[in-house]
Amino acid sequence: MNTTGHQTDKTRQIDTKTILVAVTDLFFYTKVRDALRQPDYQLEKARVQQDILDKALAVSPGAIIFNMNDLALNTFQALEQLKADPLLKDIPTLAFANHEEVETWNRARALGVTKIVSRNEFSARTKELVEEVMHSHVIASERLGKL
Repeated sequence: MNTTGHQTDKTRQIDTKTILVAVTDLFFYTKVRDALRQPDYQLEKARVQQDILDKALAVSPGAIIFNMNDLALNTFQALEQLKADPLLKDIPTLAFANHEEVETWNRARALGVTKIVSRNEFSARTKELVEEVMHSHVIASERLGKL
């Protein structure tokens, strides 16, 4: 058992086809859904705060997408909880936020988000950005394995 009460299982496999989407805004969720269509990706939607951790544990997603300006979810708290959990801390995270909110960007980076981009960039390049954070995570993991 780890400090968050979860069984420790070092053999957990990340499902690179499953993306957890912590975005309640319909406009941005539709952008994600349209960009990450099946059969390439399977989306899991976090509708409420607890869904983020529960679904991350249940499906071991290849990445998690956060809208840092989401009014229904406390994305900062979710990032803190993910990074504190040994089973979840290595899941790549892609976040987007209003480009003028410098404090939001700085805080997201400090909490360990893999990549943060503007809402405009996210809308224009959703699939490429998801693949980029997942690919950079794989490369980093391979490098650590060689140390």
